[in-house]
Amino acid sequence: MSTLDNIRNFAIIAHIDHGKSTIADRIIQLCGGLTEREMKEQVLDSMDIERERGITIKAQTVKLKYKSKDGKDYILNIIDTPGHVDFSYEVSRSLYACEGSILIVDSTQGVEAQTLANVYQALDINHEIIPILNKIDLPASDLERTTKQIEDVIGIETSNSVPCSGKTGEGIGEILEQIISVLPSPKGNKNQNLKCLLVDSWYDSYLGVIILVRVIDGKIKKNMKIKMMSSNKEYTVEKVGVFTPKPTDIDELNSGEIGFIITGIKNLSETKVGDTICDSLNPIKEALPGFKPSKPVVFCGLFPVDSSEYQKLKDGLAKLKLNDASFSYDPESSSALGLGFRCGFLGLLHLEIITERLEREFDINLLTTTPGVVYKVHLNNGKIIDLQNPSSLPDPTLIKMIEEPWIKATIISPDQYLGSIMKLCQGKRGIQKNLTYSGNRAVINYEIPLNEVVFDFNDRLKSMTSGYASFDYEIIGHREGNLVKLGILVNSEPVDALAMMVHKDFAQSIGREVCEKLKDLIPRHNFMIPIQAAIGGKVIARETIKGFKKDVLTKIHGGGAMDRKRKLLEKQKKGKARAKQFGRVEIPQEAFIGVLKINKER
Repeated sequence: MSTLDNIRNFAIIAHIDHGKSTIADRIIQLCGGLTEREMKEQVLDSMDIERERGITIKAQTVKLKYKSKDGKDYILNIIDTPGHVDFSYEVSRSLYACEGSILIVDSTQGVEAQTLANVYQALDINHEIIPILNKIDLPASDLERTTKQIEDVIGIETSNSVPCSGKTGEGIGEILEQIISVLPSPKGNKNQNLKCLLVDSWYDSYLGVIILVRVIDGKIKKNMKIKMMSSNKEYTVEKVGVFTPKPTDIDELNSGEIGFIITGIKNLSETKVGDTICDSLNPIKEALPGFKPSKPVVFCGLFPVDSSEYQKLKDGLAKLKLNDASFSYDPESSSALGLGFRCGFLGLLHLEIITERLEREFDINLLTTTPGVVYKVHLNNGKIIDLQNPSSLPDPTLIKMIEEPWIKATIISPDQYLGSIMKLCQGKRGIQKNLTYSGNRAVINYEIPLNEVVFDFNDRLKSMTSGYASFDYEIIGHREGNLVKLGILVNSEPVDALAMMVHKDFAQSIGREVCEKLKDLIPRHNFMIPIQAAIGGKVIARETIKGFKKDVLTKIHGGGAMDRKRKLLEKQKKGKARAKQFGRVEIPQEAFIGVLKINKER
């Protein structure tokens, strides 16, 4: 039986690739959570795609027993969080379940953008933070420079920082001793009525929905009747357990502890992340504050290349939604691409992960339309509509103004790349807000429209700085923009899938590039095909694909040949005009992918 004083709940936070999962491995090893035979690299990254890409996507928890140097027994509840900006919602809700954090900084790289973002999230909810300087076994490690950066850029004390190596295991014992002496124990009262926070939930094909909980007051045990406060629905607890890191059944979870429960729920929509769970016989009056729901910021259409795979795609999306409540999908149809779905994601990496999982786990060939953001369209009658798909923009005469989402971007980079970074941000309509230095590293703050960042900003930033710059952003709201819908017409027919929202100043150059690209990618037909870029009824760019000329005169010779030739040419001309009128232009899949690449190249 554990007392609250002997429990430590903490999250591991860091920038991508600074060694969170590796240090979690060493802690599990030192505490004897798994035998040597069961250990593997990044043991908490359970998905194939996490292991292949070397990134954490889902936050994972583990409960370990630890005997300190003074002989006392402690229980450590660790949450290993993702480092990528697209999964910061996973980090924020994990932090709510803990009292402290260990901040891992790579001593060869120093403080990065996501390090800052995660620390500020932890400081906002009054976390105690222990800085850990990882990778001291590498020759490029510079402890003095890294501690100075942590103090200058983040502004936290480094007197209790611990140098360590996740690879060799050096310093892991000191980290555990610091966790026990510096981080606070959880507060709570096990004799009060049950008050419990729903931290996360995911779907298991054998057990149904598994719910990760942090018990604040009281206790939760098998066969107990519980109530979800947001929906007032009641359930019976069938199973209580903890991850050690293997799922292990126990009788009850007491206040201050983190574990999982199974209640026979089959639908993930019944378990809202951040909800409060209480005892249905002794309910509490006030729910916990919970946390902001994650809102999709990037939308795109997903269509099966083979229309017969539509049902397969529908089933695949429904199954992925069970394990990832943060993405949304709605059916949509396109005249060019057939039936598909409009999906919302938290960012481009999230989009990439979902599409890769669909193709890999459900064996579907997918076509992705141009990703875009959510615009707020203010109509003259006072209504405001959220626009996800440019092709459904109302008539321009009904629109008062269009607002686009803006972000606050933080970029950390060696100062020799500063000029090219500023040029990139200004080319993306960015407004510089702040510039500070720590040694030879610059920390730059910009406000930029999200639409300009969605495609390739991160890739271009990495390539122009040889991978040394890091980038993080947060959404700061919507602002009015001089935006227009750029429509693409092929043979005078608008192609919905190629419509895009662009800033008026860039419309003509983008329109010209799209037309030139389509001219190269659409095969020639028997008739001439005009390709046009238009804003409303005004054509701003045009290219023409010449038609094939069939030789109808080869077999004609002898008397009166000229008259017969003229008649045949007239007939061919009429036939071509009719073909142009009724002929349907087949646009190959490469053309859509080619237009996507234009946006990336820009």
